[in-house]
Amino acid sequence: MRRVIVRYKVKPDRVEEHEQLIRAVFEELAKTAPAGIRYGAFKEPDGLRFVHIAFVETAPNPLDALAAFKAFGERIKERCDELPTVVDLGAVGTYGF
Repeated sequence: MRRVIVRYKVKPDRVEEHEQLIRAVFEELAKTAPAGIRYGAFKEPDGLRFVHIAFVETAPNPLDALAAFKAFGERIKERCDELPTVVDLGAVGTYGF
């Protein structure tokens, strides 16, 4: 299983657009209900920094097949003040994951 956390900061004038793109991903996930993924997107209190957490149990990653996820990633560099940093997490201990 791959466990990933992604962090980045969005430009203030692009937050609303960015959140719409994220919501579209979750709408498509709700419609398609792919197996093998647990995924969440969160906004930090400053309203500009976002954190995504994904636990992917299958290959290929089910997110990569979603049109909404592709649209989300297409221009992310243009929307960000700080580009996404991807960190693969190694489990030390978990409960309920």
